[in-house]
Amino acid sequence: MSFFPGKDPATGDAFACEAIENIIIPRSVDLGGFEIRRALPHAKRRTVGPFVFFDHFGPAEFKTGEGLDVRPHPHIGLSTLTYLYDGEIIHKDTLGMDVAIRPGEVNWMTAGKGIVHSERTAPDHRAGSEPLHGLQFWCGMMRKDEEIDPGFNHLGSKDLPLFKDEGKTVRVVAGKIFGTASPLATTSATLMADILLETGASIPLDADYTERAVYVVSGEIEIQGDRFEGGRLLVFRPGDRLTLKAVTASRVSVIGGEPLDGPRYVWWNFVSSRKERIDQAKEEWKQGRFGKVPGDEIDFIPLPENREFTTG
Repeated sequence: MSFFPGKDPATGDAFACEAIENIIIPRSVDLGGFEIRRALPHAKRRTVGPFVFFDHFGPAEFKTGEGLDVRPHPHIGLSTLTYLYDGEIIHKDTLGMDVAIRPGEVNWMTAGKGIVHSERTAPDHRAGSEPLHGLQFWCGMMRKDEEIDPGFNHLGSKDLPLFKDEGKTVRVVAGKIFGTASPLATTSATLMADILLETGASIPLDADYTERAVYVVSGEIEIQGDRFEGGRLLVFRPGDRLTLKAVTASRVSVIGGEPLDGPRYVWWNFVSSRKERIDQAKEEWKQGRFGKVPGDEIDFIPLPENREFTTG
């Protein structure tokens, strides 16, 4: 989602847990009753594994006649991962995809050398109040993959492994965790799991991936005696095995994977290992050379002015 005008996230308070490298408190912005919290990128932590961008949007309740309207916009050099807890989003792109994503499902869009997409609420979902709540991530791509052909993959809730045990429910969205692997094909080692914990339930997190983090979507969890409320991204030190315990009924998102092979430039919706490639993409968008989204050809987000490069 490309409409967030807020500032960078902030670091959290001091903590005692030695397994935690960073606590990130997302910056939030209220877009007329629709709140978005951005956890990555952050001044002291630009990436976690391949993740260069992390938004938590909602929970929101759109009024009659209203809905999400993210106009067509371009991407290069990344894959987007969208996961919903509530509501529905219609994804359309220049590949001709026209797909509704619903709770427990995942959209994985590979931009590669370039793609344009829009994200909207369907007209038939605007007749009454409409909820929306979910996460969206951008995953950077290894240098060898940055210019591959664009692609799109949607997996329904029945396609993603789900298991329950002793007060915990785990849906494996990407990668492998607790011996269970998602069928989602990613371009590099990428982990994302949606975990529900009942009060008092605990779950171990092994160091199977070089970099890992947990985002507390709701509730309150405890790690090595420290408690963390919702809206915190906890980035762990490499190699440590730790345990999460739910102080209250909680929902967390576990992310991680292998770090990218070098820093990345990030400008607006473009990610690349080469600054000149982003300059090229900017010119291509201004000249209308990215192509049109079938069924959403008229509207678009213009190239922003005076944005600065960030690196991750």
